[in-house]
Amino acid sequence: MGSISGLKGRHLLWLVDYSREEILHIVALGLELKRRYYSGEKEIPLLKGRSIALIFEKPSTRTRVSLEVGIRQLGGHPLYLSWNELQLGRGETIADTSRVLSRYVDAIVARVKKHSTLVELARHSRVPVINGLSDRVHPLQALGDMMTIYEKKGRLEGVKLAFVGDGSDNVLNSLIIAGAKLGLHITVGSPPELRPDPEILSYALRESKETGAKIEFVEDPFEAVAGADIVYTDVWVSMGQETIAEKKKKLLKKYQVNEELMEKADSKALFMHCLPAMRGEEVTDEVIDSPRSIVWDQAENRLHIQKAVLSLIIP
Repeated sequence: MGSISGLKGRHLLWLVDYSREEILHIVALGLELKRRYYSGEKEIPLLKGRSIALIFEKPSTRTRVSLEVGIRQLGGHPLYLSWNELQLGRGETIADTSRVLSRYVDAIVARVKKHSTLVELARHSRVPVINGLSDRVHPLQALGDMMTIYEKKGRLEGVKLAFVGDGSDNVLNSLIIAGAKLGLHITVGSPPELRPDPEILSYALRESKETGAKIEFVEDPFEAVAGADIVYTDVWVSMGQETIAEKKKKLLKKYQVNEELMEKADSKALFMHCLPAMRGEEVTDEVIDSPRSIVWDQAENRLHIQKAVLSLIIP
């Protein structure tokens, strides 16, 4: 893993490739850029003259808007490219697309159905490739979440985060990696049929031995949230899982985050959700709209953390 000074030109496919120090550096810059934003510095030309391709195979609200706005605030030029607008939609190979685009732009951010697509893009690219979401991980979300937790709790090490719901969730995979590196205590409340990517879990457990992080799984959601500082959930059915939607909803019915569940967490516990939320399924209106909910701050912080990532990585 490279040093903090060696972030320029790096791909960001998942957080396994980044050290604890590098992640903390990104979080610190995200907080600094947010502070400067609210002090009136909404435009900081850290990416002046740079062009960034935004390839979206899957639809998005937060990722697309926060990236386009953030790039412009940094003085760069975002180029939104939907999958079917590219020759990819007509059969051009990922490798050829990457070879061409990386001669035009200074970085590529891609939101894709399969993580292997990102790996192929990065293999043939001259410029940094950044994961805007894949079926395996969502590193930009996890970085924004670490920034949000630090902002609200004043620390990361030792923070107790309970994730309730789908234990195979791509956001959870990234939270586990980040948490293992930064010393969080993560308890996942999920059915035994739903567990994280085995490679990611194995990596995180090894990393935890060095950092003092804790990662555990329980079946009872009330046991999972007991004493938690953060209660986190995500949608039960992700894009592309429509054929197994009813099966997953039956498995996860008792994992809804509601007021009864939140009462078992710490009295100062906060609620997080990466959004979009399917209200009435994984979370109730009473929780997501309550004073304990920080989901809107969490969503905003995607803007600031992505500006930090782009300014640190793009040469």
